[in-house]
Amino acid sequence: MDKRTILITGCSSGIGFDGAMTLAQRGWRVLATCRQEKDCTRLQEMGLESFVLDYASRESIREGFEEAMSRTDGSLYALFNNGAHGFLGAVEDTPADALREIFEVNFFGYHELTKLVIPVMRKQGYGRIVQNSSILGFTTLPWRGAYNSTKFALEGLSDTLRIELRNTGVYVSLIQPGPIGTKIRVNTRRHFEKWIDWETSPFADDYRNRIIPRLYQENGKKDPFELPASAVTKALVHALEAKRPKEKYRVTFPTQFMALMKRILPTSAVDRILAKQL
Repeated sequence: MDKRTILITGCSSGIGFDGAMTLAQRGWRVLATCRQEKDCTRLQEMGLESFVLDYASRESIREGFEEAMSRTDGSLYALFNNGAHGFLGAVEDTPADALREIFEVNFFGYHELTKLVIPVMRKQGYGRIVQNSSILGFTTLPWRGAYNSTKFALEGLSDTLRIELRNTGVYVSLIQPGPIGTKIRVNTRRHFEKWIDWETSPFADDYRNRIIPRLYQENGKKDPFELPASAVTKALVHALEAKRPKEKYRVTFPTQFMALMKRILPTSAVDRILAKQL
C-alpha cells in the first residue's frame, strides 16, 4: 500500500496540531486543515501540507475534501474529525440559535465531511474514521448543555455508523478525552459573550462568582488531572495503526472514572457528584 494518508481537521493548535506533527514524524502523509488561511500558512512553513477546511461552511467542507482528493489521486486511508468549539451557559439561558451554531460545527460539519469520505473508503475496501468526542459525550456537566448535546449526538451517530460499516474494512473509533491542555476555554469566550445575557439570568450569582472567573482565568492554570494533547495523540495512533482498533478510547483519569461511576451508581448519585462540578 502507498504511504498512508490522513485528513485531520482543526490543526491550528492543541489536539489537531499535536496529532498532525506526530503522525508526520511517524511517516504518515498528513493533510492538516485549519479554519483560517493564516494558520495553514504557518503549518506549511513547518513542513506540513495544509489548506482551509471550516466546519461552519458546507462549501468549505466540500472544497477541502476535493483538495484532499486532488492531492491523493482520490484515495484516503484515514479521517480524524477533530475541530470543535466549546460553550458555557445554563440551558435556560442558551438561545436556540446558539445551539444551531455549535451543532453546525461540532456535529453537522463532522457528518458532512464523513459522508464525503465514506464512498472513497468503501471503494478502496479499507479506511479508518476517528471521531474526537469527549467525556461530555457520555457524561453531562452543568453549564455545558450545548456542548454536551453535540457530543452526545456525535457518539450516537458514530456508534450507529460503526455497526453499519461492519465487514466493509472501514473502522470507526471514538476518542473520549477529559481535561486536555488546549485553547478551547479561550475560544469559548467569544461564544459566551455573543449568546449569554448572564446579568439577567436567575443564575447571575453563579456566573459572577464561579463561571466567569473560570472562563477568564489566566492561561496556564491546569485543571485537575489535565493531560497534554499528546495523550490524545497516543490514542489516535492506536486507532489508526492497530490491526483491530478499539471502538472507544477513554483518555484521562476523569473519563475512566466517570465511565465506571455510570456503570455502578444510580443516576441520582451520579447527578449529586456532577452537580458540584464546574
